[in-house]
Amino acid sequence: MAFRTFESVSISRRSLFRSSAYLAAGGAMATLPFGRELLASDAAASWPAVTAKINEYVAARKIPNMVAAFGWGDEEPQAISRGKLRFGQAPQADMDSLYRVYSMTKPITGMAAMMLISDGKLGLDQPIADFIPGFANMRVLKKADGPLDDTVPADRPITARHLMTHTAGLGYDIVTKGPLLDAYRKNGIVGGQVSRIPLPGQSRTEPAPGLAAFADRVAKLPLIAQPGTEWSYSIGLDVLGRVIEVASGQSFESFLQDRMFGPAGMTSTFFRVPESEVDRFTDNYGILNGMPLPMDPAKASIYLDKPPIHWGGSGLVMSPRDYDRFLKMVLGYGKIDGKRVMSEPAVRVGTSNLLPKAVNVDKTWIAGQGFGAGGRVVGQTYGWGGAAGTLGSVDFGSGLRAGLFVQYMPSDAFPIRDEFLAALEADMKAMKGKAI
Repeated sequence: MAFRTFESVSISRRSLFRSSAYLAAGGAMATLPFGRELLASDAAASWPAVTAKINEYVAARKIPNMVAAFGWGDEEPQAISRGKLRFGQAPQADMDSLYRVYSMTKPITGMAAMMLISDGKLGLDQPIADFIPGFANMRVLKKADGPLDDTVPADRPITARHLMTHTAGLGYDIVTKGPLLDAYRKNGIVGGQVSRIPLPGQSRTEPAPGLAAFADRVAKLPLIAQPGTEWSYSIGLDVLGRVIEVASGQSFESFLQDRMFGPAGMTSTFFRVPESEVDRFTDNYGILNGMPLPMDPAKASIYLDKPPIHWGGSGLVMSPRDYDRFLKMVLGYGKIDGKRVMSEPAVRVGTSNLLPKAVNVDKTWIAGQGFGAGGRVVGQTYGWGGAAGTLGSVDFGSGLRAGLFVQYMPSDAFPIRDEFLAALEADMKAMKGKAI
């Protein structure tokens, strides 16, 4: 099988940066003085600007479908869903359709690690070499794109905090340059999978055979920065998945299922989509000169294959309903439907700014913002996005959780995210006006 991985697809670096750069509501929600009574029973009436924007994109056939989900406190979500799972004859998209959430996997992995921290099996600032010995004596490149043998010793060990906040000094196959990128590719250190189909600009990279091998191979290569000193988007959450395995004594997949997905009632969350669920799986489209072309058709998707790695940074396919349940659990400080899934302190710490004090983010694309367990922190808001256009966040100030689900790459082919956020803000302002 020739895996079409993130680095093998002709996707701009800028678009992939932007793909995880937004929260569904930003800081606009936290200070709005309104109550849930202002939300109409019909989602389209509650969110007219968002609804109009979704209708516009689907009617113009720029994308086949889009789903937005909003939940207030512990109430059931409202949904705005338009279009079909693919162009042509296909089922309607809805809250139970399946979407590749890519980097929206990262907050899930981050919160899974917070569970183990709460259990006392993992320390936030514990060296990961305690679990993966190969990380005991790391070297750091003098130049991020320089020769692999031009290094200095790491000043400090990599910790769980570093992995979940992208401050470990690790790279990513979608952003790393020079000899280290070549070494990543040679060793199968890739950040995810996209398609079985040969794609423009592709290169054949066979992923490492499993999460343990992936982490061990990463440990043998130098870092691009001293741990705890720089913010650089990375494979940190993938390595964290291996730490979770060792610390818990379970496979990463089974830990997530036993501790999070099962208890939270997330019944449509998969690393591998079962054949029985293909009929509700979306196609993923590549946008070429404004034209959507199937790049990962559901019925021939790479997500029907057994994944070579359970990527903690990008690996999940989920329904909007399931991701909303994850957000609902986080918004409930670890409780959902009266059932405790995580401890309240674990959620409070995980959704706080965990960036090491020495890290300066002024010249990064999270400038002026914080970072928690796998997700951006802006005021009282926590969340992240995915490479195929998805978004998800919670806002503790207003008690609102929000998600956007769509499937196209690169994510900057259309300004959907910016327009969704602008429409969301407009609807929020209208609600604020009604409250005054």
